[in-house]
Amino acid sequence: MLADTRSYQDKSQAAVLKQLNTTTDGLTSNEAKKRLAQYGPNAIPEQKRNNLLDFLKRYWGPMPWLLELAIVLTLILGHDTESIIIFVLLTINAVIGFVQSNNSQKAVALLKKKLEIMATVRRDQAWQALAASQVVPGDIVQLKIGAIVPADLAIIAGNVTVDQSALTGESLPATASAGDLLYSGSIVKSGEVQAVVLNTGTSTYFGQTVTLVKTAKPKSKQEELMLAIVRYMLYLGIAASVIVAIYGLYLHESPVFILSFVLIFLIGSVPVALPAVLTIVQAVGAMALSKKGIIVSRLTSLEDAASIDIFCFDKTGTITQNKLSIIACQPLTGYTAEQLLDAAGLAADQEHPDAIDQAVLNYAAEIKHPLDFSKRQQFTPFDFATKRTEAVITTSDHRQMRVIKGAVPTILALYAKHHPADTAPASAAIQQLATANAKKGYRSLAVASVVDSQMALVGVLAIADPPRADSASMLARLKNLGIKPMMITGDSVPIARDVAEQVGIGTKILPAKALKTGTAADKIQLIHESDGFANVFPHDKYQIVKLLQEDGHLVGMTGDGVNDAPALKQAELGTAVSSASDVAKASASIILTHPGLHDIIAAITTSRQTYQRMLTWVINKITKVIEIIILFTLGFFWLKVSLVSLLGMSLLVFANDFATMSIATDNVQSTAGPNQWRLGPLTAASGVLGLWFALVDLMIVWLGLNQFHLSLPVLQTAVLIGLVFNSQFRLLIVRERSHFWTSWPSRTLLAVNLFTIIIFALLALTGWLMPAISSPLLVTILLLTLAATIVLDFLKVAVFRWLKIA
Repeated sequence: MLADTRSYQDKSQAAVLKQLNTTTDGLTSNEAKKRLAQYGPNAIPEQKRNNLLDFLKRYWGPMPWLLELAIVLTLILGHDTESIIIFVLLTINAVIGFVQSNNSQKAVALLKKKLEIMATVRRDQAWQALAASQVVPGDIVQLKIGAIVPADLAIIAGNVTVDQSALTGESLPATASAGDLLYSGSIVKSGEVQAVVLNTGTSTYFGQTVTLVKTAKPKSKQEELMLAIVRYMLYLGIAASVIVAIYGLYLHESPVFILSFVLIFLIGSVPVALPAVLTIVQAVGAMALSKKGIIVSRLTSLEDAASIDIFCFDKTGTITQNKLSIIACQPLTGYTAEQLLDAAGLAADQEHPDAIDQAVLNYAAEIKHPLDFSKRQQFTPFDFATKRTEAVITTSDHRQMRVIKGAVPTILALYAKHHPADTAPASAAIQQLATANAKKGYRSLAVASVVDSQMALVGVLAIADPPRADSASMLARLKNLGIKPMMITGDSVPIARDVAEQVGIGTKILPAKALKTGTAADKIQLIHESDGFANVFPHDKYQIVKLLQEDGHLVGMTGDGVNDAPALKQAELGTAVSSASDVAKASASIILTHPGLHDIIAAITTSRQTYQRMLTWVINKITKVIEIIILFTLGFFWLKVSLVSLLGMSLLVFANDFATMSIATDNVQSTAGPNQWRLGPLTAASGVLGLWFALVDLMIVWLGLNQFHLSLPVLQTAVLIGLVFNSQFRLLIVRERSHFWTSWPSRTLLAVNLFTIIIFALLALTGWLMPAISSPLLVTILLLTLAATIVLDFLKVAVFRWLKIA
């Protein structure tokens, strides 16, 4: 078992080589073969999936069981048409789930592809080009400019500058030399090294991120909602079925009659169309977001995002520009900012600038300060030995001047050599500026000049990765929506704290190591009391999201790099910014295609609109179930018959469940704060509505028997039409939490609503699929249900306010 990569950090080169049982000459081919068998290839294991088996599993679970039971019962009773209808619905739900599951494998596939690179490896005392998958612990590898680090390494010779922002979140390039560690997936920007392989595959820093992405999965609030609704409705259906069955046995009714009644309750209670309705409502929201340049890769996130109350933000490339910029020009006394910028600019590589040179050149262009490179006679690019850049320029009085820029310690050490006896007040001034910059999280670049062998310190350039222009305003709007923003970054605490303060997140930024001790409760309290964490690794980001979720929060997360992928996958709304890596985009549930973060607000408001539409459907459905249970139970005790036939019940499912899919297009408003599903109050409110509509239905039964003198088959048609009219009128009032006239429904919803009423009216009048009823009776039912619905609207408003349903 190999040690964790970070445990090698403070060990000597000899100790590292001894622990890995290797030498600077590398391994032999035979030894490498043994280690490859022992540790496995430097790749991500791929689990083969049986697509057929995975699809068939969609027919197994609480919701499928109920529908399959209904199919069995209908076949027993000889109702083949109804069984076919239910099977089609079950299959539609299975197909939707299967497609969504396949999409979730994209992140792991892209991560696996990242390791498909070549490496220069020393085997049998000779350098060879091998596939990175063949690299093993103990191998000696060579890296040059542009190389992707193939595994976790410890440098044994040489110096490099590496870009590891996608892995650690650090915005500044990192310099590494003998004894330092390099992580798999980093990119060599300059220099050349030889290094020993410490860990490969899933044991690397990168590989552990892959493992987290594979295991990360938010607990689906959509699944919880569906199961809870089914459970609530099933409890009511079972209770009513037991009561009716006992009374039926007391009356010596036939088992077939009782079984038919139970089946009617089952079909009426199970929300058959719920999975399809959820998908359609979410798809409509996703289409609306796509028109704004937001790609939704996981539909269920649109439902969950409505309840998000904490949003975690990566810093580099998300809140900030992921581009080094000059924050301040700080000349010493006797020099101007223009002179400082001239010296720094002419000491920059104009043709092949590194990140720091580019920042200097960009700053000069932004403030429209021209750099006259015709003055430059000679240029010496950055060298790891000297750790500085230099240029020889001609001054206005035709003298030769050497301008130098580099890190503060490098320039001060050089200055001390030129002025060994000097008390160096200029050095103290430079050091003071650098210290002040460091407290703000800025990196300082010192600039000096040499004329006639006399060296002078010119000043300091403060460098940082500044926030995006829209970050502060977006975060302020997020707070107004009732969501707490937090920063989670791999960068240092000072840098994170400065950026967090600039954009309005706060200043209480803690190091990730603060979460290494204490109980889960202690860690959660620490998270709540902070504004964010710095120096985090991918596992830390993932852990913070998980801890918040375990504490009952729904979490949003943004990021752009590999280090963000596990947390993006785990969060209810993982958001990849426009500049994100492929891995981050594949792990996220939504992808922003425009620069900046303002589109997050659109995603939140759209998700809350999606929630409002689903809330309307759920209230309507629960109300209908309670209405049916009360009506059929009391009707059986009253008349000893079923008030609706089995075929009529199947038709009612389409009238209520599927016709109401038009809710997906309804005009709704986003709420001011996060939404929460509270099925207890929802059921209570729906119970009041359901009882009222059941009384209206019983009034139709009374009128049919005493005023229109209907036979049982015709009475069943009258009751069915009453249930259909109730469901359509009810939809128009429960879609609005205030009075129904407060907002106007969408054209599609009104059209489908009217179409359903007309179709069932024509069916009832013509006697197709059901016994015909007279025109006077149809008009009576229409007016009675319409009037009762308008009256109920006032009761609905009072109940919704009392139970705080919004």
